[in-house]
Amino acid sequence: MNDIAVIGAGMHPWGKWGRGFVPYGTAAARAALADAGVEWRDVGAIVGADTVRCGYPGYVAGATFAQALGWQGARVTSVYAACASGAQAIGAARAQILAGLADVVLVVGADSAPKGFLAPAGGERPDDPDWLRFRVLGATNPAYFALYARRRMALYGDTVEDFAQVKVKNAAAGALNPMARYRKAVTEEEVAASAVVADPLRLLDICATSDGGAALVLSGLDFARRHGHPDPVRIRAVSTVSPAYPRAVLDLPDIATDATTALAPSPTAFRASIARAAYEEAGLGPGDLSLAEVYDLSTALELEWYEDIGLCGRGEGAKLLRDGVTRLGGALPVNASGGLASFGEAVPAQAIAQVCELTWQLRGTAGDRQVPGARAGITANQGLFGHGSAVVAVR
Repeated sequence: MNDIAVIGAGMHPWGKWGRGFVPYGTAAARAALADAGVEWRDVGAIVGADTVRCGYPGYVAGATFAQALGWQGARVTSVYAACASGAQAIGAARAQILAGLADVVLVVGADSAPKGFLAPAGGERPDDPDWLRFRVLGATNPAYFALYARRRMALYGDTVEDFAQVKVKNAAAGALNPMARYRKAVTEEEVAASAVVADPLRLLDICATSDGGAALVLSGLDFARRHGHPDPVRIRAVSTVSPAYPRAVLDLPDIATDATTALAPSPTAFRASIARAAYEEAGLGPGDLSLAEVYDLSTALELEWYEDIGLCGRGEGAKLLRDGVTRLGGALPVNASGGLASFGEAVPAQAIAQVCELTWQLRGTAGDRQVPGARAGITANQGLFGHGSAVVAVR
């Protein structure tokens, strides 16, 4: 096993704080270092997950956070993979640890997001499919989420009430999380009464954009044991796979599928392949999980992830929800943190924040939202342009 240790986890609360991204990431980093009992001057490398909306420092996030914490000579890496940036940052940190280039690595992601839905930066970029979908189709993220929701309704019989129950479940968990932006339980009736954004999805079906930060201190197992962590949470797998050709299901930001006349599509869809690669590397399967943190950009998309990470068969996600399996207290809680429904998107931070939640759950320190006896968990999300993201952590 190529396990590495998570010896520190820290976050800056999510919200709309009106500041730049650097203070959020710096606060999260200091919290993670304090949690690890490691001084910043003893960190051998720092990996920053980039934000492309925050000007030049956002593109060099590793160096930006290193400077904010105080130059001390650490190796610096900056990565960008849209919503999968945090997982790629964890993967880069793990590679340096396993290669013997650093004993301990700090991973940081933070964002100061715009109000409203995320959109491409300005300028004319006709070779950019993300820019094209807005300019040619007017296909905002909520419009895409709604198309996927309609697809589930048509194929599997999912209902708007099922989607609302995802929000109800996640809001109940988020109400128990001091780092969440929205800490208030909601009812199905409140979801139904919220404004329609992109039919059939309403305002409370779709995650907000938020400010926030998250950080991890990662190390080799020997370093962890020598520094007061005899039984640390361990990262056992990091999956950052890309899609396989041809793709027969439309996936943001693309505006067309590949032709399947000459070659049949892969039997495993892209999102399912992300989790499959993580399970194969970890030597675990869905039946070994205690919990999962998945990328609930919309309530309907969370149901899709249940199937993609192997918790149930295709089209059975809503039944899993109705049976109470994925709520706190259920057999396998999903988004015990409250998910993006309770946090909102702070893009470079969110995959790191998912691992923070697994860390606290596997340590048994998650408070009122604790999953009893948690021993293994998976995170899953997806970045634009074919960026996979899944992390398996165990205790």
